Amino acid sequence: MMRRPLPLNALRAFEAAAWLGRMSAAADELAVTPGAISRQIRQLEIRLGLPLFEGSKANPQLSAQAQALLPGLSAAFDQIDATLASVMDDDSVLDVSCFSTFTAKWLLPRLHDFNHRYPATEIRISTGPSGQRSELERERYDLVITVDRQVDEGADNVIALFPERLGAVLAPSLASRLKLRRPADIPRAIMLHTRTRMDAWQMWGDAIGQTLAGGPGPEFDHYYFTLEAAIGGLGICVAPWHLIIEDIRAGRLVAPFGFVQSGYHYIARHRQRPGKRLAQFCTWLAAQAQATARPDQETR
Repeated sequence: MMRRPLPLNALRAFEAAAWLGRMSAAADELAVTPGAISRQIRQLEIRLGLPLFEGSKANPQLSAQAQALLPGLSAAFDQIDATLASVMDDDSVLDVSCFSTFTAKWLLPRLHDFNHRYPATEIRISTGPSGQRSELERERYDLVITVDRQVDEGADNVIALFPERLGAVLAPSLASRLKLRRPADIPRAIMLHTRTRMDAWQMWGDAIGQTLAGGPGPEFDHYYFTLEAAIGGLGICVAPWHLIIEDIRAGRLVAPFGFVQSGYHYIARHRQRPGKRLAQFCTWLAAQAQATARPDQETR
């Protein structure tokens, strides 16, 4: 079958720039210079006889023709990738993205079990505020752990892990001094806050039917630091159950008012058509999530 030669490099450059929104970001992803990306896209525009980007260089926008081209082009690249994967052995490295505190407090303490069961598979973890659907669709990661308001039960690439449950936690020594009887007794001056989730107190208050405005207490950049401050007796913080399970069990923290669902759900999205190694990790991850005991099953 005769086929016209395809400008694959130019098509790949356009697809990367279209998804990422910037030539420099596309250049980083494809390990070339921004100038090379621009030239490839310009050559593609000449070949197609139509513009692909409009607006300024600082804020390029997809043209109407480019918006029509992108979905089919991405689907074609996905099909090529899936076809190659079907005739190759599974990659021994899986790229997983999740939040940094979730990684430190929940995933890493359990990962030794997976490594013991499947020593030939390496889990490479990226942390930060990632977890966006577009990152997975472009197959930057094999699996993304994130939170959402609802679980898409109909999606075959979504694993429901567990609902988020929030509670006010503090060190036992501080609890013995304060002798809290109700949430309204919590001193506002020692309410600890995390800058990435400044609404935690309000969210917990809404869930228990209390008005709890944020107090003037200390603020920390990451949940991990906030939890360490609470363990050290510096104040009280609102924390998700799954992050402080071991601290509760070890007696480093207590939760005098228990835990309530926040309305968020932790989920894992994996790429379509997972290979054997990714399927093994998904099965293991689901089992670990199921084994994460409910707060009312624990002794506080």
